[in-house]
Amino acid sequence: MTARNFTPLGGLRNVSDFKAQLRKLNCALPCDDELLTGSNSPLGGSIDLGEKSIGNRFAIHPMEGWDGTPSGRPSALTLRRWSNFGTSGAKLIWGGEAVAVLAEGRANPNQLCIGDTSHADLAALRETLIAAHRAATGDANDLLIGLQLTHSGRFSRPHEKQKPEPRILYRHPILDPRLHIDSDDATLTDDEIKKIIEAFHRAAKVAHDVGFDFVDIKHCHGYLGHEFLSAHTRPGIYGGSFENRTRFLREVTEGVRAAAAGLEIGVRLSAFDTIPYRADPATSRPHQMGIGVPEPYEHLLPYVWGFAIDSEHPEQYDLAETLRFLALLRGLGIRLINISAGSPYTNPHIQRPALYPPSDGYQPPEDPLIGVGRQLEVARLIKRAFPEMIVVGTGFTYLQQFLPFVAQGALRENWFDAVGLGRMVLSYPQLPLDVLRDGALTHSKLICRTFSDCTTAPRNNLPSGCYPLDDFYKSSEMAGSLKQIKRRARAE
Repeated sequence: MTARNFTPLGGLRNVSDFKAQLRKLNCALPCDDELLTGSNSPLGGSIDLGEKSIGNRFAIHPMEGWDGTPSGRPSALTLRRWSNFGTSGAKLIWGGEAVAVLAEGRANPNQLCIGDTSHADLAALRETLIAAHRAATGDANDLLIGLQLTHSGRFSRPHEKQKPEPRILYRHPILDPRLHIDSDDATLTDDEIKKIIEAFHRAAKVAHDVGFDFVDIKHCHGYLGHEFLSAHTRPGIYGGSFENRTRFLREVTEGVRAAAAGLEIGVRLSAFDTIPYRADPATSRPHQMGIGVPEPYEHLLPYVWGFAIDSEHPEQYDLAETLRFLALLRGLGIRLINISAGSPYTNPHIQRPALYPPSDGYQPPEDPLIGVGRQLEVARLIKRAFPEMIVVGTGFTYLQQFLPFVAQGALRENWFDAVGLGRMVLSYPQLPLDVLRDGALTHSKLICRTFSDCTTAPRNNLPSGCYPLDDFYKSSEMAGSLKQIKRRARAE
């Protein structure tokens, strides 16, 4: 089976056809028939966050461009992207993008990093976003802006994009060979972890001083915070028991509260993992990658190298620890929760449903609509269990022209509190405003079709952007380079 066996959503004529496709796949996503505008729209409702009100139900996920300078500072491309975040009209900006708390923890050599110039650099990004938002909407008083703080851990590449320099919490029988880890040298010591925690405290103070409303302590997509949650086999105070595996979060939270009193804290969470996937050699063909299949795991049962995984059936999730983790967040006074899943490095069809895979991926093993339904259903279960929390749902981009119809229906049924947009913002930043003002996707030619060039480009040393649809990237020299890279890949 390849992507050609799945029905492309761009070919569906109307909402009725889309609903028929949902029924065919037994996918129970809510979907409204008509879009509402103004005060009648669930998407236009506000969210109460104590002394702060968030003006609508659209959120922008952290979207990196792999376009910072080698010293970790923003470039003109970075400023342009943040300006687009503001222009979107979304009132919840979840992190802008991931900013490394230490240079060694950068996911790529062009990731932003907290350093000597961070006060001025982050202030410029924030002010650029606010100015663009005010110009687009007329009011920035109900805008909530966060900064995502991260250490990339196992997936650190601070010096060269093609040179992994992993810092791990435990040895992993599947991922270690992928990253050429053959000894314990990459394993962080408890003392090194404490220094990373202190770096989070310093970074949060910078964010607070600059004026950000909250920081996101990143716990998703296989990076360090997320890996702590699966450190079942690590000895010592940061591994093994649930209490130890969440010690990192608790110590970061305690220090942030001490260093930056009044700063809100959020957590973007991969609410479940699954076994790492690979392209199946049996279905691979010349110039075409194979269908995604799980790595062989029968010899690894019970599987203990994941978070919220059924240890006897690691292709399936088990939300017991997820709900326990959310209860811990509630006890810590953390209300802002952004729900994701899996990792783009190990199971991208779980994390980022798409019809067309990136250059280092695999053909989707399931209709991407099923992946969207899985993520949104988990967000619904979390919201039901923790109604007092502000929950952001993820996975909407693949819905394409039907995105606002599902988003409106899900909000009306209280599946979550905010609709998180990621890749869609790269091609169509003004989507929230179009939906709220016009009740339609006015700029339909800008709808992301999940061609995955925004991922293929950085995998090949180019900045991330929407090369097929954004005229800025489409007409750039970078687009020519990307075409040559893809042409060579097809010829190999």
